[in-house]
Amino acid sequence: MTSSQPPMNQPQSTGLDKKTSAILSYALGWVTGVVFLFIGKNDPDVKFHAAQSVVFFGAVSVVNVLLSVVGSFLGFLGIIFSLAGLVVGVLALVVWIMAMLQANNTGGARAELPLFGKLVAPYADQLAGAVK
Repeated sequence: MTSSQPPMNQPQSTGLDKKTSAILSYALGWVTGVVFLFIGKNDPDVKFHAAQSVVFFGAVSVVNVLLSVVGSFLGFLGIIFSLAGLVVGVLALVVWIMAMLQANNTGGARAELPLFGKLVAPYADQLAGAVK
């Protein structure tokens, strides 16, 4: 632990400890990710969780919108795209629950998303580094 980092589970400038901030950064998907990206900018672990939430759930949102738009133009075949959107939504729900549990179990320490961590983490690092 460096002198610039507050001790683990001590209240941050937001009044929330690291563990709570990490969990809440996933609470409403990319929306709370954006909020905690700026609120938790003094803690690199919280910022990483927030950036990871923005990247993953932002990508899920974009994929679902694209599936809906393409599916709406295909008539009967659009059912396939609707089912694909349902699968993406269920997968996102599973990752969402696992991410919040993992943030809780690690005490808010930096941890990659379950299932998609290796894919998402490099982009989350770039986004977290871009917010000063």
